[in-house]
Amino acid sequence: VIGGGSGGSAFAKRAAGYGAKVALIERGVSRDEAGVRRVNVGCVPKKIMFMAGAHREAMIGSVATARGFGFSVPSAAGVFDWAGVKARRDAYVARLNENYLAGWKKEGIDVIQGLASFIDSKTVSVAMPDGTEQTLSGKQVMLACGGEPAMPPIPGAELAISSDGFFDLEKQPKKVAVVGAGYIAVEMAGILHALGSETHLFFRGETVLRRGFDPFIVESLMEAMEHHGPVLHKGSTPASIARAADGTLTYSATQAGSSEAVSFEGFDCVLMAIGRRPVTDLLHLDRAGVKTTKGGLIEVDEFENTSTPGVCAIGDATTTGWELTPVAIAAGRRLADRLFGGEPRARIAYEQIATVVFSHPPIGTIGLTEPQARKEFGDDAITVKSARFPSMLYAFNDPESKVKTGLKLVLRGPEETVVGLHCIGPYSDEMLQGFAVAVRMGATRSDFEASVAIHPTIAEEFVTFGGWGQKKVDGVLRPELPPYLRAKL
Repeated sequence: VIGGGSGGSAFAKRAAGYGAKVALIERGVSRDEAGVRRVNVGCVPKKIMFMAGAHREAMIGSVATARGFGFSVPSAAGVFDWAGVKARRDAYVARLNENYLAGWKKEGIDVIQGLASFIDSKTVSVAMPDGTEQTLSGKQVMLACGGEPAMPPIPGAELAISSDGFFDLEKQPKKVAVVGAGYIAVEMAGILHALGSETHLFFRGETVLRRGFDPFIVESLMEAMEHHGPVLHKGSTPASIARAADGTLTYSATQAGSSEAVSFEGFDCVLMAIGRRPVTDLLHLDRAGVKTTKGGLIEVDEFENTSTPGVCAIGDATTTGWELTPVAIAAGRRLADRLFGGEPRARIAYEQIATVVFSHPPIGTIGLTEPQARKEFGDDAITVKSARFPSMLYAFNDPESKVKTGLKLVLRGPEETVVGLHCIGPYSDEMLQGFAVAVRMGATRSDFEASVAIHPTIAEEFVTFGGWGQKKVDGVLRPELPPYLRAKL
């Protein structure tokens, strides 16, 4: 197994559990000593910082709620102990790393630290930290090398940090530029703004999250950020970064419709979150006959097979298109089930996968967007239910200081099968998992409505949209029985 991240670890442990003799090769550079990039510089520390920001937002700022609920908030409440939280966060992550190492040892996995590259399709050379080399061979090679943040080819790019570098910051930047339109850029900008940094978000288009997210969600997020979030710079393309005489950074960008760069001064930090690249260039995949795209992604089929028999690949470095920890874990376990567990049908289905963006406010989504559904099934087959409202969390805030929640169902056919479910607002991240189970099982709007609402909650809106318990027949609303009663007729 090449790569000790979430996917490689899951595959290795499951395969070893079936009795396979497993060697796990982890490069172990920078913060990846025990692998598990998403634990070290991804999901886990990011969520800690997201929660820290949420605590501060409740106390102070344009959407603070604490005073409205009767709490006295001293003026110093918004001061954030960056160094203290970083120390506790890093210690927490270190304990998780220890758990990973203990788990590998418990399963009898041979862990080798070094840089792996192919000699041929069955043989791998490992460059060890002491300068020596070790050669390994096996009937099966599994690639889970993952990816790393991409940096733009502009003058001064070396002065910027990536999203990984965010977790190395010893001090909180007073003024920071975040560059990018994807979910990592949105999350980083939201966290920094919530913690009190003057945050500027630069992105090329008119909105962020332009790929894969329902327009309803994007509109809601843009409205929230424009009113309560970082300073937004639309239509902005990176041009250069320079160090000023006072030590701060000047970030220059061209604006839409102009080739002349505009400079923005006084940044303590410029954080690039423009995308990720697969870490496949050092593996010498050509020696094994493994095909990749021009961008370096490993081409795989639905069973994670590469173009070379006996070589499989999972995770961020493949053409599956999902850069999510739970996806890599599920893919790794299912692949081990197929290769070593005697279940030839085992695989992960790369559709209807739930995902969350820890933006401010957070987003949850599963299934098709409305445009995707209309393209796949036709306009006549699609019905949409949506609502946008401020939740009770902001009951005592002034109207202009309320963050709106947005909920949307995308329904297909006369059965109104839920093919897309999208939400944005407080607790959307925690709310999605249960609904994702229902959507994956093929639930209909009638199934949703058969579940009596839990009141007062945000989630109840998903099961009480207008027309509850009724359906139009020849233009007239008629009662519609819930599934558990129809089954008895």
